[in-house]
Amino acid sequence: MTIEEAQHDLRTMYISGFPGQIVSGLIWIASASLATWSTPKSAILLLVFGGMFIFPITNLILRVGFTHKNPLNALAMQIAFTIPLTLPLAGAAALHHLSWFYPAVLLIVGAHYLPFMTLYGMRVYAVLAGAMIAAGLWIGIAAGGGATFAFGGWIGGAIEIAFGVAGLAFRATARQSPSPA
Repeated sequence: MTIEEAQHDLRTMYISGFPGQIVSGLIWIASASLATWSTPKSAILLLVFGGMFIFPITNLILRVGFTHKNPLNALAMQIAFTIPLTLPLAGAAALHHLSWFYPAVLLIVGAHYLPFMTLYGMRVYAVLAGAMIAAGLWIGIAAGGGATFAFGGWIGGAIEIAFGVAGLAFRATARQSPSPA
């Protein structure tokens, strides 16, 4: 199997990853809701532990089983492990300044999307990575000026859901468009 065939296989199986962004975005929104109407601790715990279930929930929705035939599966697993391995940085940031938790996670998750360009063979993931990284930097700087704790969670959820919905809509439009002769 070539890299292009492996990328096509993953794009087909996981619908280019777009449902995963929607699942992730919903977890961000649930966390931001807790940050707004409950406690920061509950919001942090939901984002951290809920994030562990993004891949299984997405697979359940898509009814996809893990296949060992795709040579990019190892890359996918390596990408997935970058999040839990770097979350202690977000914890350290939050210990210093609570409002830096979501900006730190935005940076971590945004950077984690960069290898998706290779995983799926889609440069559009640079846009998602850039949006999340820019939002994390902007909110992190604004946190020193009084940004609320929950704000970054709402922004993270909005970016992920918007990207996932736009990606699904683009895929649907591209499939309905007549192919050039």
